[in-house]
Amino acid sequence: MLEILRKLVALPIAEQRATQLAGKQITYTLKRSSKRRSIGLRIDHRGLTVSMPLRASEKWLDTVLQEKAQWVVEKLDGWQARAPVEINWAEGESIDYLGEQLTLRVELSLLSTPAQLRKNELWVFVKNDQEPHKIEQAVIRWYQQEALPLFKQRVGHYAPLLNVLPRTVKLSNAKTQWGCCTARGTVHLNLQLIKLPLHLIDYVVVHEMAHLREMNHSTAFWQEVESVCPDYLIRRAELKSIAL
Repeated sequence: MLEILRKLVALPIAEQRATQLAGKQITYTLKRSSKRRSIGLRIDHRGLTVSMPLRASEKWLDTVLQEKAQWVVEKLDGWQARAPVEINWAEGESIDYLGEQLTLRVELSLLSTPAQLRKNELWVFVKNDQEPHKIEQAVIRWYQQEALPLFKQRVGHYAPLLNVLPRTVKLSNAKTQWGCCTARGTVHLNLQLIKLPLHLIDYVVVHEMAHLREMNHSTAFWQEVESVCPDYLIRRAELKSIAL
């Protein structure tokens, strides 16, 4: 019982707050933990999270927030600018595919007909065009159908250039990673990559397969990436500007 109580005390206590920073109203998640000794700020797609010691004073918290106010506002604005536009899954909507935009065409059909690409239009066939999630599912199935063969082809292209031999390529639905590679040689590539231009897909492919030579992000690792992707810094920066 004592051990359980210790673990409970160590768990962060979270609450939602709001404050004025650099002239803007900012909402954030505050987490208190007995394990922390300092105040830490993290900004990601979920917004601002502040972690602080369990018994830290409000005055200390306010001082840190005001000192970092400009940084917080700039980072939050950056995330908001990169946030993907919410798609209205309906006739005439635009969807991304390999860096281009396709017009979504929705047609009623009692048959289970796969989606079809016709020039710059993606035609999906559904039994009820008033159910957006059904249209979305049809598009996702098409993305999956297109993504895996393309990703395997790009892996096959770069594998001999890096002198590596991946075991298999799998699609990923990770929320925060474009890709990952296991020590056993499995390359996981995010389905969302199918929306991006080919040069960014290639960068992620090269990045992940370079881990088969260097399972870290050391200088040697980046040299492997650069050996087949000389402009990787440009591609890396471009990818970072896109919210996953």
